[in-house]
Amino acid sequence: MTIGTSLVLAAIGAVLKWAVTAHINGFNIQTAGLVVFIIGLVGVLLSLVYMSWWAERDRPARDPRYTHHPPPYNY
Repeated sequence: MTIGTSLVLAAIGAVLKWAVTAHINGFNIQTAGLVVFIIGLVGVLLSLVYMSWWAERDRPARDPRYTHHPPPYNY
């Protein structure tokens, strides 16, 4: 699940939870909205963790000996 899908799920869940006031026998729309909202939030968190994990793999390894600029050349 990507961040966009997760945000859409969270938005749909929020609308169902706090904006819909219809009542259906045998089905609670507000509870379903809360479940969809929580699934969307968990999806956003997992997407961010996944992206940060892959972002760390793209960086080159740092060598602590070369944290500063190299010394100037002597001609």
